[in-house]
Amino acid sequence: MTSKKHRIALIGLGMAVTPHAQSLLDLRERVEVAYAFSRSAARRAQFAERFDFPLCDDLTKLLDDPSVDMVLIMTPPNTHLEIVQRCAAAGKHILLEKPLERDTARAEQLVALAEQAGVTLGVVFQHRFRPAAEHLRQLIESSALGRLAVINVAIPWWRPQSYYDEPGRGTRERDGGGVLITQGIHVLDLLLSLAGPISEVAAIAGTSALHRMESEDCVGAGLRFRNGALGALQATTALHPGFSERIELSGELGSAVLAGGYLQVFYQDGREETVGAAASTGGGADPMAFSHEPHRAVLTDFLDALAQQRAPRVTGRAALRVQRLIDALLQSAAERRTVAVAQ
Repeated sequence: MTSKKHRIALIGLGMAVTPHAQSLLDLRERVEVAYAFSRSAARRAQFAERFDFPLCDDLTKLLDDPSVDMVLIMTPPNTHLEIVQRCAAAGKHILLEKPLERDTARAEQLVALAEQAGVTLGVVFQHRFRPAAEHLRQLIESSALGRLAVINVAIPWWRPQSYYDEPGRGTRERDGGGVLITQGIHVLDLLLSLAGPISEVAAIAGTSALHRMESEDCVGAGLRFRNGALGALQATTALHPGFSERIELSGELGSAVLAGGYLQVFYQDGREETVGAAASTGGGADPMAFSHEPHRAVLTDFLDALAQQRAPRVTGRAALRVQRLIDALLQSAAERRTVAVAQ
């Protein structure tokens, strides 16, 4: 595809930046990094040791540069609304690391701001772009598994206490919560994209004895999907040493098990197929231990969306759905009752 070369500004140079920077190197024929911004001199220095992109300590400078037409925001969740507001007002297209914001009310404001400004807003949910997940989506869309009846999801991850000792980590003020909005949100977004909306949940949630943190590190729930399927959720960051997330779907014609990047399909007529391979997905003590290829696919889709004047595959509206699911799970646990999921 032939399209103009975009100029992008990176906003935030923390833990999330590495796979994006690697992807931008791969895509340098299509996009040029004009600025790599962080207020922290230490983070700019650490970033410069690994990547040769122009550094910046002044957000206004990059926003005022008319040659920059898109930004990639990788700052803490509670900063997203203000930064998106400024970027949208400057006419920059926005690719935003998950979650949209620390709570759904602020997330809704953020999405509305981008829509009102007429800029494209995409959200980084790279799990959708793994080859095994793409193949499973195609199977579901073609009804190869038949009507889905049972859908389970497990997120058996691990984070050491040192991870939560970092200032703000796992707090409601900065991150918006714990395992659901910070880790499980990727898998929950993938689940919704594959199986469709969840209509109601019955959950328990809390902090295990293995962590000292403000928010939840363990959640279990029963799920009822709008299509009539039933299922269960288990999500934690307290299962050492961390294992691949797993989505199980059972339908009239067969079952599928997606474990990280590896898909197994078992048809009731005896056929079997596999796609992908087992690989680290960041479920253990090193949350960045994964390939950057799905991030590159997210960026490629976003660039294609700009070239084709279409929405990216993961829009702000799509990202709101997963935050509303998380709200319902935590509300159900707090109130000890079944809760309907807002759509």
